[in-house]
Amino acid sequence: MPAFTVERLSFQHLAALPTAWQDTDYLALLKLLDYENPEAIAPAELREMTQLALTDLEPAAAAEVVLGYLAGEELKAGQIDQLAHQMQTEKLWEENPNFALHKSFFNATQLLYDAYNGKFPHPQAVEFKVKLTAADPADLAALDAEPAATLLRLLAPGLSDSALLHRLFGDQLAGGDFPEAAAILWQLTPSERTASSVVYDVVSSDYWLEDFKFADTYEVTVAAARS
Repeated sequence: MPAFTVERLSFQHLAALPTAWQDTDYLALLKLLDYENPEAIAPAELREMTQLALTDLEPAAAAEVVLGYLAGEELKAGQIDQLAHQMQTEKLWEENPNFALHKSFFNATQLLYDAYNGKFPHPQAVEFKVKLTAADPADLAALDAEPAATLLRLLAPGLSDSALLHRLFGDQLAGGDFPEAAAILWQLTPSERTASSVVYDVVSSDYWLEDFKFADTYEVTVAAARS
């Protein structure tokens, strides 16, 4: 099995995901909110004006607009209405069974949390850099084939035995099919690649990977993902 040395290079908490909201997103939301001539707003003021426009609505109605924008193709109108009420008290990016939408739920809650001064749950993500050095340079191919699943298998030994990832996905970490992996790792960016190593910048929810801040350098063999 592929063998790696895993080294945590950095770790920090994030209140918002990098590049989650772009000017085009704010313009689109303002149009959905019937804001007159949003194109005239200076780019530096778009976020603030979007938040102000959202707060003209009741929290659930604002949540419905934001969720509809982010996940309208995946959710039906009735589901959006229900989730818009739930997200005022529930951390949907952790608790909802639809893993594919967790990132969208996080981004929606983050915008609404800021707009409504904390009337929505507080979202928190983690970002860290991790260096993976393969004992055999050919083993880096495991990361090329299934980067998210393989990386989670490499990170798991750096978490406590009681970590949620171990408790919910023990079989998948051992080499079983792991379709949820790509939805658990919200951003996964490789950099600083050499013949035998690669550094990844990883963004995820603290729900899954908070414990990795305690990880020391370790060695691990990892099962390749099944196709």
